[in-house]
Amino acid sequence: MSLSESSLFDPSLSVSCYTPVMPIDERHHVYLVRHRETGKLCVGKTLDIYSLDIYRELQLHPVEGVPRIIASCEERGRLTIIEEFISGSTLRDKIEKTRNSDLSSGDLLTGITICKYMIRLCEILERLHSLDPPMIHRDIKPSNIMITSLDNVVLLDFNAARRYSGRAAQESDTRLLGTQGYAAPEQYGFRESSPQTDLFSVGKVLKEAVASLPAPDHSFDAVIAKCTQMDPSRRYASAGALKAALQKILARCDRHGTAEKAVCPYLPPGFRTLNLWKMLIASLVYLMTAALCFTMEIEKSGGFSLWFQRTGVFVIFLTDILIANDYLGIRRFAPFHRSPNRFLRLVGTLLMMTAVTLILFVIMVFIVGYFLVPN
Repeated sequence: MSLSESSLFDPSLSVSCYTPVMPIDERHHVYLVRHRETGKLCVGKTLDIYSLDIYRELQLHPVEGVPRIIASCEERGRLTIIEEFISGSTLRDKIEKTRNSDLSSGDLLTGITICKYMIRLCEILERLHSLDPPMIHRDIKPSNIMITSLDNVVLLDFNAARRYSGRAAQESDTRLLGTQGYAAPEQYGFRESSPQTDLFSVGKVLKEAVASLPAPDHSFDAVIAKCTQMDPSRRYASAGALKAALQKILARCDRHGTAEKAVCPYLPPGFRTLNLWKMLIASLVYLMTAALCFTMEIEKSGGFSLWFQRTGVFVIFLTDILIANDYLGIRRFAPFHRSPNRFLRLVGTLLMMTAVTLILFVIMVFIVGYFLVPN
C-alpha cells in the first residue's frame, strides 16, 4: 500500500494519524507527513523491498545516528513506516556544490570536514556492527548520508540492510541490493555481506568526496586503497579500525595546519590562501626568479631574440613552480598520481616537470632557430 491520502486515513493502519504534506521522492513513495493532532513533521515511506527484522530492531532499539522509526505497518507484502524527519543536506548535495562552486559561496567541503564526516559515519557503523547479530547497511552512498545543521551525520535508508550470520562459507548474497559504484564485490553474489562490505562503500564515498575538492588531497589515498580492496579480508578489520586511521589523518592535518582553506585557487601558488607570510615569501621567490631570468646573458643573442629567450626561460621556471605546487590540480596528469605510495607520486611529479621543461625548451629553440635568427 503506497503512502497515499487514502491509505493514511485508513483506520486499519497504525500510521493513519499521519497525513501527507508534500512528496520527497514520489517515485519511491517517500513523503513528508504531519501528525494530525500534534502537527509534528515526519517522513513516511512505503517499501516493496525490505527486511521486517531490520526495521523492527530499529524501531524497538533506536541507534544513534539513524532516524528513529516512529510507527510501522506491514500489509500485503509492503511495509509502510513513519520515521523521524532529519533536516539538513545530503553529502551528495555538498559534493556537487563543492565540485561546481565558483568558490565565492561558503559551506564547501574541505579535507578536514570530509575526514570528520567519515569519522562520524564510522561511529554509526560501529554501533550497527556491534549489534548481535551485526547489522550491515549495504547501501552507503552520498545521498544516504545526511549532514545536519549542527554538522552531525545521520545514515539513511535501510532498505537493503541485512543481518550478518558469519557463515560466509554457507551463505552468499542472492541478489544485488545496493548501488553500483558503491556496492562491494561480494554484494554481487560471490559471498555473504559482512561489516567489511560497508567499509568498501565508505572508501568509495571518501574517494568521491575528496575528488570534488578544488585541489587534490592525497592524505586519504592509503585509506581509500585499503577500504576498496577486492578481498574483504584485506580491508580494515572493523569500522573502529577505519575510524582510528581517519583520526590519525585528522590529527596530522591539524598539526601541520593543512586545514587552511584556499580563498582563491586561481591565484598563483603562495597567494591562494591570502596568508600574509606566504605571500611575502612567494613574492620574493617570483622576483628572484624574474631577476635571474631577465638578466641572464646568452651567447650570440641580442635584441628581441635575447628577450624572447629570457622570457621563455622564465615561463619554464614558472611552469615548474605551478607543477610542484599542484596548481589547479595539474599533477593529476602526472604518472603515479593515484598511487598511495608518496615516493612514487614524487617520482611522477619529477617526470612531469622534466617532460614539460624539455617540451617548452624544444619549442623555444625551434622558434629562435627558425624565426628569430637570420639565415
